[in-house]
Amino acid sequence: MSSYPRAVSELELRQVHKAFRVDGKMVTALAGVDVVARKGEFVVLIGPSGCGKSTVLNIICGLMQPDSGEVLLDGEPVQHRTGLVGYMLQKDLLLPWRKILDNVILGPEISGRDRDGARQEAVRLLPLFGLEGFEDSYPATLSGGMRQRAALLRTFLCRRNAMLLDEPFGALDAFTRRGLQQWLLEVWERFRQTILFVTHDVDEAIYLADRVYIMTARPGRIKVELDVSLPRPRQREMITCSEFAAVKAELLASLEAD
Repeated sequence: MSSYPRAVSELELRQVHKAFRVDGKMVTALAGVDVVARKGEFVVLIGPSGCGKSTVLNIICGLMQPDSGEVLLDGEPVQHRTGLVGYMLQKDLLLPWRKILDNVILGPEISGRDRDGARQEAVRLLPLFGLEGFEDSYPATLSGGMRQRAALLRTFLCRRNAMLLDEPFGALDAFTRRGLQQWLLEVWERFRQTILFVTHDVDEAIYLADRVYIMTARPGRIKVELDVSLPRPRQREMITCSEFAAVKAELLASLEAD
């Protein structure tokens, strides 16, 4: 059972629009996007490159403001959202001059929490995140998979029950990626944060998600919302079952449809 305090644990976008000026012209990135991630859900956002998936995350976490529409956190419209959700990018962005233990407590440090308490909490979680024995290592000495584990622990230690994960495994080899998918599910099933996860990988989306949102090409809209009713806990063997194949066929058909 998690001892973390209840924080923001529900995300919702209602009719969110966003445009950018590119070479003197306005380009619409998002055109009326509706997304909901309920408490404790694992929701995946998938779609073609450039459709606005990362823009959705940037708006939720407060790095951008929508041109119109609402962003709700824990059921309430919120204008100033910076720091209210955890956010992990594809690049681990670990500071090369800091050891792993000092890297993973960066969030608590920035937010003004007790540094010694944050270090103690991080040390307790190192085994769960596969980093025990590496707390005094520098990022350059770790594999890509271990660096991503450290980046996720850093996000986790921000104590936000809602986390945005933007293709966190996209740069990893297939073998490492499969292992981290399984590990991420185990961590999520233990603590049950709300997760909104962006990927280009159809198998990854199905394997991880409770629900999948499929976006159109730019301007990004939600084309399909697909429930993934596969049982949990999930194991790798599941990707060969007929139920997985049926969900995959439906998702691919939706992605390919005009």
